[in-house]
Amino acid sequence: MAVTYRLGRGALASLPEASRPAVSPGSVRAGIVHLGLGAFHRAHQAVFTEDAVAASGGDWGIIGVAPRSREILDKLRAQDGLYSVLTVGGGPDRARTIGILAGFGHAAGDPYGVVAAIADPGIRIVSMTVTEKAYRMDPAGRLLLDDDLRAQLTGQAPPVGVPALLARALIRRQAAGGGPLTVLCCDNMQGNGPRIRGLVAQALEVAGVDMPAGVAFPATMVDRIVPATSADHIRRAAVALGAEDTVPVVAEPFTQWVIEDDFPGGRPDWAAAGAVLTGDVTPWELCKLRALNGVHSAAAYLGALAGREYIADSLEMPGMTGLLRRFIADDIAPTIEPPSGVTVTGYGEQSLQRFANRELGHRNLQVAMDGSQKLPYRMLAAITERRRAGAVPVWGALMVAAWMRFARGYADSGARLPLDDPLAGPIRDALAAAPDTPAGAVGALLGVDAIFGPELAGDAALRSELVRWYGELDRHGVVATVKGLG
Repeated sequence: MAVTYRLGRGALASLPEASRPAVSPGSVRAGIVHLGLGAFHRAHQAVFTEDAVAASGGDWGIIGVAPRSREILDKLRAQDGLYSVLTVGGGPDRARTIGILAGFGHAAGDPYGVVAAIADPGIRIVSMTVTEKAYRMDPAGRLLLDDDLRAQLTGQAPPVGVPALLARALIRRQAAGGGPLTVLCCDNMQGNGPRIRGLVAQALEVAGVDMPAGVAFPATMVDRIVPATSADHIRRAAVALGAEDTVPVVAEPFTQWVIEDDFPGGRPDWAAAGAVLTGDVTPWELCKLRALNGVHSAAAYLGALAGREYIADSLEMPGMTGLLRRFIADDIAPTIEPPSGVTVTGYGEQSLQRFANRELGHRNLQVAMDGSQKLPYRMLAAITERRRAGAVPVWGALMVAAWMRFARGYADSGARLPLDDPLAGPIRDALAAAPDTPAGAVGALLGVDAIFGPELAGDAALRSELVRWYGELDRHGVVATVKGLG
């Protein structure tokens, strides 16, 4: 299709019918303020919300707030708040235009405007996708308080950060009688709702007030792979739409949203859009953390050692998918009581199918980053549970041994591998002080308390299995080891 228009309200009638918004732009009053205008929100919560409003109505337009940069905000304004979602993989490109954005804010440039928007009685949900760093929390969930943040919380400085924006908005909303509000964290943090409740309570304490009544913090689990938008994606979105879009987002076909149903001020009919509303998000979180994220990391470490660039390349190695299926069935599934109607093996199989989508462009080295922070949640918690049950997690030990070999810093070919990790210093120091043998390397890394802790470090059976697999990988390399297991 020839590209003759710039995306905007004037171009909608010229778009293919399947690419037009499900709601008429500007027709839905705002009921949600969302902090974070990044690609994930625009490909996930915004799509769910538009579909919910299209199905069941309601004043649930979204005011999108850019935390720092104005670039996306200004481009969206130039397109009347419209943008497209380009779905890639599993068939021809599909592009649809989203029209649920009802306004904009800029936290860095107009923080008091954002506070006023959240305090408005017409707003009943404030949601967030801002990454964990923006919440200013330490690993224990405590507020990282410094003089600047204290000044923001006490009104001596503009509230530009997320904790201050939320705290000052709740204070203003309570003073104005703004009614109940739901604070909905959509970032990838386990138990995100309770964690944000604790954070906001600490911020309000610094400000000298208590948590207002009628404020809920439900937990959520979000899932959709949203790769970075490239110049080629912009071109392909324009071809699919027949209109130029300067800010398309790209996503896989799969999308999932699991939400704890606690909304004192009401909510969109997200269930009509395919979301799962539940009283307990935890089983879904564990499935994702272990049978998706853990498997992703395993494929990344094995693939990087074998010299493969992408996750999809890793899965194509002979025996790899069979090995990962064993990992899921034997060492992950026994640690999870899945949600009704879900099997862990089925969830894991779906994960493998998603990872095989080459359009996603997931590089092994990218997924392998920050292993010391990811391993405890993605693999080690399940291994600990299996050991307490008396089982030896053979395949889980292989995956951890692959990380240990990766941390040594070179692939099977001898090529250097980067160790991009917050604990890179302690990891390198531990390895440098130990003999360059399987037992020496495993013992050194088990001694990094910030990763393994005393229970796993002192487990002789697990140590033996790690040494065995480390030696196998060292002698034969990943390709031969994995093929032999298939």
